[in-house]
Amino acid sequence: MITIQGRIESALKTITAQEVTLVGAGRTDAGVHALHQVAAFSTDTHLEPNTIKRALNATLPVDIRIISADYVSEDFNPRFSAKAKRYAYVISLGDLINPFFYRYTWHLKQPLDVVQIKAASAMLIGRVDFKSFCATDTDVKTTVREVFDLRVQRLTSLEFIGFSISGNFIKVSIEADGFLRHMVRNIVGTLVDVGKGRISSQEMVGIVAAKDRRRAGQNAPAKGLFLEQIYY
Repeated sequence: MITIQGRIESALKTITAQEVTLVGAGRTDAGVHALHQVAAFSTDTHLEPNTIKRALNATLPVDIRIISADYVSEDFNPRFSAKAKRYAYVISLGDLINPFFYRYTWHLKQPLDVVQIKAASAMLIGRVDFKSFCATDTDVKTTVREVFDLRVQRLTSLEFIGFSISGNFIKVSIEADGFLRHMVRNIVGTLVDVGKGRISSQEMVGIVAAKDRRRAGQNAPAKGLFLEQIYY
């Protein structure tokens, strides 16, 4: 299976002539996009960080870019040193989808009730057991996470390579101290079901309390999800 981690590790082996294990801030599902990702590795190469960055960008495929590189302390761990992460999910509404966005948004033809979506999303802010929104095959010590911010915005345009492209969009932004596997996609899928009237906003309390994935809504497609920011 081809992964971004594997690609970078292979490139690092070519550059350093050493076997390198890359430790990332977290894994994302296939099809999910990362605007900000952090990874670390150990090596005894004499090459400076900026030299390694340039060599990686010259070796990696064009859809993987290293934005910056620097030294870190030996106790730094991209995953466990992180204080919070922010994910964003973008939905495109309407009969037609702009061809520039079909790979980066979930296209829904029918309108959504944003008022009800916001009411339901407010019930997920705080320290919550997200077992109902977690992939059933996830092996973790606890499914409790603290959501600091969950914001639902209706947008009439998106910025794309310097252009403002009009449309009908909904952006769901979630910032938390950590995320479970499929957590954001399951939350968004459930909020969409609320927006369609399949689930009432008041049912969100019962869904959370049930701690049962079967009680929540659908799993939103990976392509609309972005890892937006990691905070240290």
